[in-house]
Amino acid sequence: MSEFYQVHPDNPQSRVIKQAVDVLYRGGIIVYPTDSTYALGCHIGDKNALDRIRRIRQLPDQHNFTLVCSDLSEISTYAQVGNSAYRILKAYTPGPYTFILKATPEVPRRLMYPKRKTIGIRVPDHPVAQAILTAMGEPIMSTSLILPDQEQIVDPYEMRMKLGKLVDLIIDGGACGLEPTTMIDLVEGVPQVVRVGKGDPDPFV
Repeated sequence: MSEFYQVHPDNPQSRVIKQAVDVLYRGGIIVYPTDSTYALGCHIGDKNALDRIRRIRQLPDQHNFTLVCSDLSEISTYAQVGNSAYRILKAYTPGPYTFILKATPEVPRRLMYPKRKTIGIRVPDHPVAQAILTAMGEPIMSTSLILPDQEQIVDPYEMRMKLGKLVDLIIDGGACGLEPTTMIDLVEGVPQVVRVGKGDPDPFV
């Protein structure tokens, strides 16, 4: 059974954050709150953990995974960011957006969208997610917590019932929304809305 911790959504306990980081570095999977939905996360270099997340969500090979970063300074290591893309990122992060960019060689190939060699980049505006990222000192490989039947779970206790044997740690940070991030493709330089979610798509239309 997975470990289960409640944290204050605005001032999470440091011991729980340390526990989450320890689980990630040991190759585990965590469920954690963000400014859109709850998410599944693992260490970016751990293939076994990634495969487990694929099985939990029954994801195809073509799925666009996301690197959740603490701030803009991390992004250029993992994504090719031109001047126009940087201005957009600076204006709309942190926030409930995922931006699709060309990946750099620092990104493991198994995380990239196969044909386009792209990666999703996201900077969440949530104290719990930010605390984990700061303690990690590197991005987390992440995807929204949506089950194969497209069910989204918002109650952490229900998460424990349904995912308790599939993940290693569930962090209950209170209520999150049902809407995923709004996804914006910046690969060609001109923003294209790929998915409408919590973030306002109007600036990119």
